[in-house]
Amino acid sequence: MADLVTPWPWALVIAQGFLCAALAPWLVGWVRLIKARLQNRRGPSVWQAYRDLYKLFAKEARVAHTASPLFRLAPYLVFAATWLAAAIVPLVVVNLPTAAIADMIVLVGLLALARVFLALAGMDVGTAFGGQGASREMLIAALAEPALLVAIFTLAMTAHSTNLASVIDYQLAADIIVRPSFLFALGGLLLLAIAETGRIPVDNPSTHLELTMVHEAMILEYSGRHLALMEWAAQIKLLLYGALIANLFVPWGIATDLSVTGLTLGLVAIVVKLALLGAALAIAETVLAKMRLFRVPDYLNLALLLALLGLLIHVILEVGT
Repeated sequence: MADLVTPWPWALVIAQGFLCAALAPWLVGWVRLIKARLQNRRGPSVWQAYRDLYKLFAKEARVAHTASPLFRLAPYLVFAATWLAAAIVPLVVVNLPTAAIADMIVLVGLLALARVFLALAGMDVGTAFGGQGASREMLIAALAEPALLVAIFTLAMTAHSTNLASVIDYQLAADIIVRPSFLFALGGLLLLAIAETGRIPVDNPSTHLELTMVHEAMILEYSGRHLALMEWAAQIKLLLYGALIANLFVPWGIATDLSVTGLTLGLVAIVVKLALLGAALAIAETVLAKMRLFRVPDYLNLALLLALLGLLIHVILEVGT
């Protein structure tokens, strides 16, 4: 109990939260760079996402005269909820003082809160694009959230806890074996991460075509610091899913103590794992085309099926025996 009241663990909690926000633009820049190289283009620097955010924060925020106070408040709420969700996911070290609130259900709730205010902001001004994007976002969310819960419950049933730190500790202590239930849950979570972060083939973050927009349609009316917060929140969400996949299914390398060596190795491990996941995402977006909207439910149903198969395999092979 003495460790919980010393300032050093709490300083790490704050540092890990800021690290999530600082690494998120780098991950987006890394994906853009790899995609450009795969397409035989020079591409932007990995630091370009930081420059874009700096430029947007320096600009004046213009608001439509039909906008309500919710429109002005939504970027701050979306950013805060997404950042808090990312901050409770163990990134470099586990068993910090905030480990007690690092629960899977809390994580899903915070992401749902950010999504609701994003959709409300998209509809607030009354433009056709905003309502269209909000409708599509809610369609994706209605199908994605059950699949996400089923996927993480497979891990929770194995570790007998919905706490993220407990799941990681269980993974580190267990023998290195291939669990079919985890493979199916991982497949479902990978598909969900692409849909939830608005990547190809579900959405295209670099397009503004009215027939294809989902996330971009909801933030078309934003500018300046408001747009910067929305873009930053989307980048943090991508990092969040990357950290979930990396540390829940491949937790080796994450620090289990507060030593300098352990923290350094944990930081190197998560950067390497995120870089590999980013490269895999860039390859997938290069070889795949964006699907039509009416095909997205089939895509998300496949994610739900994989997650459900993982849960059933766990019940049959592990609980049943």
